[in-house]
Amino acid sequence: MENGAHGQTILDRIVAARRESVAHRKRVLPDVALKFAVQKQAPARDFAGALSRQRCNVIAELKKASPSLGLIRENYEPVPLGRSLEAAGAAALSVLTEEEFFQGSLADLKGVKKAVSIPILRKDFIFDPWQVWEARAAGADSFLLTAAVLGDELLMELLSLGRELGMEPLVEVHSREELGRANAVGAKIIGVNNRDLRDFKVNLQTSFDLVQEIPENAIAVSESGLHKCADIEHLRSAGFDAFLIGERVMKQADPGAGLKELLGTADAGAAGAH
Repeated sequence: MENGAHGQTILDRIVAARRESVAHRKRVLPDVALKFAVQKQAPARDFAGALSRQRCNVIAELKKASPSLGLIRENYEPVPLGRSLEAAGAAALSVLTEEEFFQGSLADLKGVKKAVSIPILRKDFIFDPWQVWEARAAGADSFLLTAAVLGDELLMELLSLGRELGMEPLVEVHSREELGRANAVGAKIIGVNNRDLRDFKVNLQTSFDLVQEIPENAIAVSESGLHKCADIEHLRSAGFDAFLIGERVMKQADPGAGLKELLGTADAGAAGAH
């Protein structure tokens, strides 16, 4: 997929649109209202703990559409989908909340959080502390920080705020340089995105290239482009603790059954390897 006008990448366009949306929402809903809403939330569920089990830990992603594929799932009902994926063995759920490019919403996250008992990750493009408060007020247990769109100081600020609110964020990287920055700020959950957010091309080799530089005490997550059980088995052997899988299950008629099959095969393969 080519860059748009003035050499902008897809990521540039998404972030620009997000900044405009957040600026509007901040005028409507001030910090003080969000902080009051956070006080009424139950403590966040343990996202890091859910990804640390001695089994195949999948963060199943609820995603209606994407910039690269367009509409992924026409019959998109987040609450029953979330229940089905939890019953199938998902360790956690990721809910897209970006409206324009992914057709998600915070309402989706709120509904799913009430319907399941596993942790919920807010998947969005977060660059403002206000969004972290917004995520916790909506019931999110963790949130995504994309290193590619954050400077070091802001990355550290958002990471620290997440921890203050009981949410250990997933810090996403795509290159050795970004991974070095994630390590420098002490990220405890590091996701390697196999999809290049500049052009949305996918290459699983990215995970294999970077996994050895993820610290032993951090949780390593491989994200995007995982379609076969063999992909998960190879990545587990390489050192990954968890896997974020969206399109692979969202495209299936019964996403829960698809995830159950994937998990059953992957866990059986892992057991046979020992």
